[in-house]
Amino acid sequence: MAPPAPAAAGRPAPAPLLVCDAPGILYRAFYSVPDSVTDAEGAPVNALLGSVNQVLWCVERYRPRAVMLCFGAESAAYRTAAYPPYHAARPPMPDALAAQWAKAPAFYEALGWSVASDELLEADDLLGTLAGLETEAGGRTLILTGDRDMFQCAGEAVTVLLQRSGREGPEEVGPEGVRERYGIRPAQVPDFIALRGDPSDGLPGARGIGPKTAAELLRRHGDLEGVIGGARDERPGVRRALFEQADALRMFRDVATLRRAEVDRPADRPTDREGGAAAARELGMNRLAERLAGG
Repeated sequence: MAPPAPAAAGRPAPAPLLVCDAPGILYRAFYSVPDSVTDAEGAPVNALLGSVNQVLWCVERYRPRAVMLCFGAESAAYRTAAYPPYHAARPPMPDALAAQWAKAPAFYEALGWSVASDELLEADDLLGTLAGLETEAGGRTLILTGDRDMFQCAGEAVTVLLQRSGREGPEEVGPEGVRERYGIRPAQVPDFIALRGDPSDGLPGARGIGPKTAAELLRRHGDLEGVIGGARDERPGVRRALFEQADALRMFRDVATLRRAEVDRPADRPTDREGGAAAARELGMNRLAERLAGG
């Protein structure tokens, strides 16, 4: 985990802010928790239950000063304007998930967690903005997500909690973790995505350039502009791709770069276990209610 911010003599380090990729955790929970988990009317609540359990695991382990769940557009306006195929291949949201999605904000707020949303930007833009605000205020941030694009935010005061399948709890990824995975610095992640591509977002990247070559180019040239500027020194296939796709690669990098959102840094706010237990009971989640009430 990222090192704690310096503490005054005799005082513990400040608790971190936990910001969560709400769409990501809802989708992950919907497909990993059986839809046999239902409310009193027989409607599935698996995504709601699973998403809350994921956040609670982090709350109980890291004791954050506040929790914020971030929603946003399926595809940010600036991204689709620059590259219309962005997210175009993603299937529509299942009806059973959409019904739970509508209930999620009120459920999260019953737990004392804040909810933020933006109609034009994506949740990851809000996550990155909140991490920046917390760093500017001298605090630490934990970003709960399954999106590796968020590695661009990793820093001394920001740790990405990367969700993993089949394991308890997320993996802590800081700057060194990004270097171990990709061989680059966090600030180079948008350049890396531009060169390597990102199939989940529909970004093709540079023809014939995979992750190893992308990382090697960035280590030698620093950033995408440096890579394009040094293209003449590369082998023929790489040189051709960089020359022919230079403008497209710059656009891919812009698409992969987070934008500043209009969102405020939240005040300290503990998890409301009693309020969450009441909301869980109303949704037929009796075991979750017992866990909250007993905590």
